[in-house]
Amino acid sequence: MTGRVTFLNGTSIELINPHIPRGHIRHALFDFDGTVSLIREGWQGVMIPMMVQVLLETPRHEPEEEVYAVVTEFVDRLTGKQTIYQMIQLCDEVRQRGGEPLDPLEYKWMYLDRLWERIKDRVAGLKNGEIEPEDMMVPGVVPMLEALRARDVTCYLASGTDEVYVLDEAAALGLSPYFAGIYGALDDYQNYSKKMVIERILNENHLSGPEFVTFGDGYVEIEDTKAVEGIAVGVASDEVNRQGINEWKRGRLIQAGADLIIPDFRQHERLVAYLFAED
Repeated sequence: MTGRVTFLNGTSIELINPHIPRGHIRHALFDFDGTVSLIREGWQGVMIPMMVQVLLETPRHEPEEEVYAVVTEFVDRLTGKQTIYQMIQLCDEVRQRGGEPLDPLEYKWMYLDRLWERIKDRVAGLKNGEIEPEDMMVPGVVPMLEALRARDVTCYLASGTDEVYVLDEAAALGLSPYFAGIYGALDDYQNYSKKMVIERILNENHLSGPEFVTFGDGYVEIEDTKAVEGIAVGVASDEVNRQGINEWKRGRLIQAGADLIIPDFRQHERLVAYLFAED
């Protein structure tokens, strides 16, 4: 990104919009994968090859490298939305190349079966105590949630991952008690979106924009939060190394309208003090 970069003094908290109204937050929404949980780290390395394989079986496909570039572009572009939207795009790509696609849900379950092979040992390890929950979370998440709870902020979780998995994985991480509501994708995908969750939280609690904050590593929740004039904290987490900034995420989050960018929640004390105008 170009232009002057401004940080909160002595921190890695980047102030993109230093003019947000602070000190009013009552409710907070967290994205799950990449913002809170690292259980599904590496999912792109499962989805993209599967889709490339599907497209290489069509009658009029390009060379493999070009197919890979096409798939990577739309998977990245649709990240943060429900998984089904990536599968709907895959169906469109199959048709464009003279193929007859399966139902999008069939592709989704094919992907989930493959992803489960990657993550099943992580989930099992969390449940049997062989893996510490902190090792499968973005650093500082639990202290951040505790700091918000200490200030009587009601927290929610919303994900593009299927709700049954979000509930199971949040429980495996020991996070369920921190959230008043946990929401995930449904097979009836038109009855769920992060936008719907945000609007419901605002309407049911009679909130104005500055009383609501979202923490997320995807553009969807950031855009949807700014659309209702909420505060958007972009979490540009490096899911592999568990420290530092993922520059690709950072760029997308800024483009989506993030007010602040953080690499993780290690500096939660300073972040919370800033958001609540206690600094």
